[in-house]
Amino acid sequence: MAWTTPTDEQQKKIPIPTAIALAIGVLLWLGSYLGLVGVLVPQQVAEIAPDQKTSAIALMSTVAMIVSTIANIVEGALSDRTRSRWGRRTPWIIAGSIGSCLCILAWAHCTEVWHVVLADSVYMIFLNMIVAPLIAVIADRTAPKYRGTMSGVYALGTCIGQYGGQAFASLFLPVPDTGFIVMAVMVLFSGPVAALFLREKSTKDMPVEKITMQTFSDNFAFPTKGARDFYLAMIGKMCIITSSFAISGYQLYILTDYIKLSGGKLQGYVTMISMIMMATAIVMCFFAGPVSDKIGRRKLPVIIAGILITIGSLVPMFTSQAFIMLVYAVVVGIGMGMFNSVDQALNIEVLPDPKTAAKDLGLLNIANNGGQVFGPIFASIVINAVGYHAVFPLAAGLAVLGIVLVSFIKKVK
Repeated sequence: MAWTTPTDEQQKKIPIPTAIALAIGVLLWLGSYLGLVGVLVPQQVAEIAPDQKTSAIALMSTVAMIVSTIANIVEGALSDRTRSRWGRRTPWIIAGSIGSCLCILAWAHCTEVWHVVLADSVYMIFLNMIVAPLIAVIADRTAPKYRGTMSGVYALGTCIGQYGGQAFASLFLPVPDTGFIVMAVMVLFSGPVAALFLREKSTKDMPVEKITMQTFSDNFAFPTKGARDFYLAMIGKMCIITSSFAISGYQLYILTDYIKLSGGKLQGYVTMISMIMMATAIVMCFFAGPVSDKIGRRKLPVIIAGILITIGSLVPMFTSQAFIMLVYAVVVGIGMGMFNSVDQALNIEVLPDPKTAAKDLGLLNIANNGGQVFGPIFASIVINAVGYHAVFPLAAGLAVLGIVLVSFIKKVK
């Protein structure tokens, strides 16, 4: 039996079950995660430490990034080496779903900032048991000619989870305890549903290299050979994700402290922004990935996406009227939809070694984790030093830096 990635000749059509597993799996874990950290946890922290809420969120994000980065790399590498009757990825995805669910249920009862930091850190360990193996499925089971489309499918789940999760979670702002329970149930189902569609074959007979210094380095260390484009993609992606989360990570506080919204109007705008960004991003998911496959280019769509994110991020700097956040949502939603649709295909095509796909994609996921953490940290610094209006040019500058780095990639068009 062969366990290699299918070639263009071997795979005559898009693997639909794999596509469904990716879309639903990421939708459920990401929707739950961002519903928590984007809506429910900021409200929880504001109640626990109202005068230190921005600093508390920055602390939580920093610790979570460190834990998440280590967990993603280690768990991705262990997934690559897992041999079981259920395959390499499924055991990790199922265990991660159960552990993440239990962490969220405990998180709801936090009464101190350090409780929140601890809950988030343990949660990150379990969540990355889902994240690293699930994303490796694209490299495992998709021929090169369909990777743009499959990246778009993954992005579709990402977009619905990212924006729909926050909009859905905002419905529970008046009843946060119920919100935590709902988020826990969502992540609990992410693994089993993905596994149901993946139906991984047994890997008990799949060859596994003995652990030597060389194999340990290959499976657990950062790649060093032929990895220039890999690192350009990683850092460029981190800049663009950081740009996005510099604003979205403080969206609730931007609306309350910069736009001056409160009560029902605040809840309405949180929902509208999330729904607009979700709708625009979903539209791009259906077009950007397949178009990227058709024209055989990955860098160009990513660069165009970065330009849109730059423009959209600058818009709220010019006025604090509420409508401007809706304009921001449209432009950045289109940009992030295009970026997410093609980015995974770009990442897979710069991998130094397909045999360590989960580990190397886990390393690339440092860009996601780092962006989600550095965004709020950088935003906290400029907000405390200058004010909320300064976060918008910060986000734009980071997006421009990401564009420049991606443009230097040579291996991929």
